[in-house]
Amino acid sequence: MRSGVLLKMFGLCVLAGVLVAALLLPAATGSGAVINQSSDAIDRMSTSLAKRDMPLVSTVTDRNGKPIAHFFDQYRVETKPGEISDSMRAAITAVEDKRFWHHQGVDWQGTMRALAKNIASGETAQGASTITQQYVKNYLVHVTARNAMEAQKAKETTVARKLREAKLAVELERTMSKEEILTGYLNVVPFGNQTFGVGAAAQTYFDTTPDKLDIAQSALLAAIVNQPGALNPETNPADAMARRNLVIDLMADPHNDMRITKEDAERAKKKPLGVVSPLGRPPNGCVGTGNSETDGFFCTYVENYLERHGVDEKTLKTGGYTIRTTLDREASDAAKQAAERYVPTQTEGIANAMAIVEPGHEKHKVRALAANRDFGNDASKGQTAYDIVSRTVPFGAGSIYKVFTSAVALEQGMSIYDTVDVPASYTSRVYKNNQTPYTVRNAEGVDPGPRTLQMALATSPNTAFVKLQEQVGLNNVVDMAAKLGLRATMNRFNMKGGLVGEDGSNGPTIAEYVKQRNIGGFTLGFTPTNVLELSNVGATIMSDGVFCPPSPIEQVTDRNGNPVPINEAGCDQAVSPEVAHQLAQGMGKDHTEGTSRAAAKAAGWNRPMIGKTGTTSAHQSAALLGATPQMAGAVLTYADGRNPEGICDAGGDNPPYLCGSNGNIYGGKVPARTWFDAMMKIHDGLPVAPLPGPAPPPGG
Repeated sequence: MRSGVLLKMFGLCVLAGVLVAALLLPAATGSGAVINQSSDAIDRMSTSLAKRDMPLVSTVTDRNGKPIAHFFDQYRVETKPGEISDSMRAAITAVEDKRFWHHQGVDWQGTMRALAKNIASGETAQGASTITQQYVKNYLVHVTARNAMEAQKAKETTVARKLREAKLAVELERTMSKEEILTGYLNVVPFGNQTFGVGAAAQTYFDTTPDKLDIAQSALLAAIVNQPGALNPETNPADAMARRNLVIDLMADPHNDMRITKEDAERAKKKPLGVVSPLGRPPNGCVGTGNSETDGFFCTYVENYLERHGVDEKTLKTGGYTIRTTLDREASDAAKQAAERYVPTQTEGIANAMAIVEPGHEKHKVRALAANRDFGNDASKGQTAYDIVSRTVPFGAGSIYKVFTSAVALEQGMSIYDTVDVPASYTSRVYKNNQTPYTVRNAEGVDPGPRTLQMALATSPNTAFVKLQEQVGLNNVVDMAAKLGLRATMNRFNMKGGLVGEDGSNGPTIAEYVKQRNIGGFTLGFTPTNVLELSNVGATIMSDGVFCPPSPIEQVTDRNGNPVPINEAGCDQAVSPEVAHQLAQGMGKDHTEGTSRAAAKAAGWNRPMIGKTGTTSAHQSAALLGATPQMAGAVLTYADGRNPEGICDAGGDNPPYLCGSNGNIYGGKVPARTWFDAMMKIHDGLPVAPLPGPAPPPGG
């Protein structure tokens, strides 16, 4: 046992000798050659420091700049030299490197003293790394290391690592001032709880800024640096208190360059730890973001959107970006309140989702993504972490898809005032139901008899639109659905509502599936639906037929405030303005003479709009698409449990409920009530705007 200790002490002596020799001898010697292998690392570190590329927090804000989420690998708030209190500077130098202001990177006096104590005690009880050396090590571990293996290599106990660390420390002392080194160290060092740097630590533990840290607070932070896990003041307050008071005593040492008085030290030691509860570190990611659970849906959409457009997860979590989004807080709150009013959050098995998009010719800005479900991981509280508003779900929007059939008919020369035939039932000669003829009937309450295309859109007879789809061509209708807004839904998702390739499927896409099987029911909207894309259909119609991909981004800037380009797709003329205007006029009577009139009247709606409701045959989902020239929105109410059932509408403010195969929900019920409730608040104060397009003919 004794021989092992002596051998270890001998190794320490050799290491100390090598360190001295390596720094003193010219580069031509062997040890100098080892040192010079660090030159590239020195250059990289100096360049990195100049660029200030430490991992920083990226912040996502609403349209007005209010933060709604943060993304980080290391929670760090970059701090400048003048932004750190004297108490903090005194505390960290007192406990970590009391000769910091005198040495030139490596404290040989401290090294020899530590070596002597280690030899005397028979173990490596004391180290002698200076703050400059610790800065080097922490920078290599937490900033430049590209993976866990590199980080471990930067911490390994070897002569080569010590030589490299010492050389880098000496070089840094030649190129940086003491204040710069101390500030750099305090910016990079870990303080536990995923918190790095004194700026973030001040926020996390004391809900303050580093310039306001007092003696007791500074001493606690300096204490934590020694062992961030073991001295966590939340889980181990007794040891944290003991270490803090030791730091305070060291701060009062008469040999300390930045010493405090004994009276100040005694007062500081009597103070409680004072750590805030819960800790002030912001949530990392989308769960628990913002001032409402709704923000999580928008946050997740932004995160996925950025990844698809050139900002990957690693860059987002380290880049220090500020992402100002298009989120309209008032619109989001209105949509959330309406969704919950008609389907309370913990309603078993029923989701109520709403998306709102602002029309435009250069961009379609996403203003709100809301649902009755809260965003989170606790299903027992009605939470979900699945982005049910911006991703395709395996439930249809029903007769809203008749809009696409109408658009093709208009494009082929039909008018909204032309008459369509509405039989009570219709058996198609074009479409099949497996091997039998495809027969369709109208929903209850829809009378047979001819009417204009405009009134057919308002009253929604199934037979008329299956016949019309035969005339204009199923493939054209599928393509129109994509052109007007359902581009990802039609061309990327399968019939389960998952991306093609997911769930063991390599395809086909929804568009391919419908075309290959010649499914006549497409115009009745049985295929999976994306609420956000559905709302964007309304935005396209209200933008004179100009499609723009829905975007959640106003601007992205880097840590220095410089704009970061996002490779967003451009807009295109999906249909001619004339077709869009006719379609808008054709959809203009749903709220006055159509399926949503009761909900519109109950809400007191009195402005022009386009609208179309839809319901799937099993009553497991229902929807409303509506828009004004200022705002477009869609609501989808659907069975989101593991075993979907029909949904029964209880009427008024009474919540819907699952009712097996006896569902009676329609788009004009819960979805319409939700839509008008939210849009009444969103349009409050906005001017009443007419629908685009020519005025209807006399008597039309």
